[in-house]
Amino acid sequence: MLIETAPPSNHSTGAARLLVIEPNRSGLDVLTKRLGELGYRLIACESAENAIAEMHRAPVDLVLAELRMTPLSGVEITRMIRDETVLKDTPVILITGKTDSAGAVDGFAAGADDVVAKPFHFEVLAARIARRIARAKSVKELRHDNAALDARVVTRAIELGEIRDAFERSEAERLRLEQLVSRG
Repeated sequence: MLIETAPPSNHSTGAARLLVIEPNRSGLDVLTKRLGELGYRLIACESAENAIAEMHRAPVDLVLAELRMTPLSGVEITRMIRDETVLKDTPVILITGKTDSAGAVDGFAAGADDVVAKPFHFEVLAARIARRIARAKSVKELRHDNAALDARVVTRAIELGEIRDAFERSEAERLRLEQLVSRG
């Protein structure tokens, strides 16, 4: 079941859009209620299949998923996200049981940005979510700035090449005129 607690809006403005994947309906309700109170726009999915479709429908700022799910686990979802060019930079936080250290290791190996063990303090989870979103935003801005800088470098290189060509033509013309003057 898919629940969107806020209408989609422009991805670059407004509150961050979170995709929450939790097969336990009561756990999903609690997470979406608490995160919604913090002002996040939420997409709540009880299944990984709906979540994958949702990620392709509209960009999300962070994925919060249960590590142990069937038929697709949070580890498999993380791998899918990391394997897709469009999604690969989306932060992923996995939630696991307190005694599931092997699952946490698998999550990190798949590329999860963080793994939170249950039971957790909601305030700590909220702080981790905020930090991951802020970091992803900073990385996105850095990439944008680097792309703009690369474009400026290319433009300057083209301009320099054009100036060099003009100089070489001017120098050739100067030499030709110098030869004409010296003959005459």
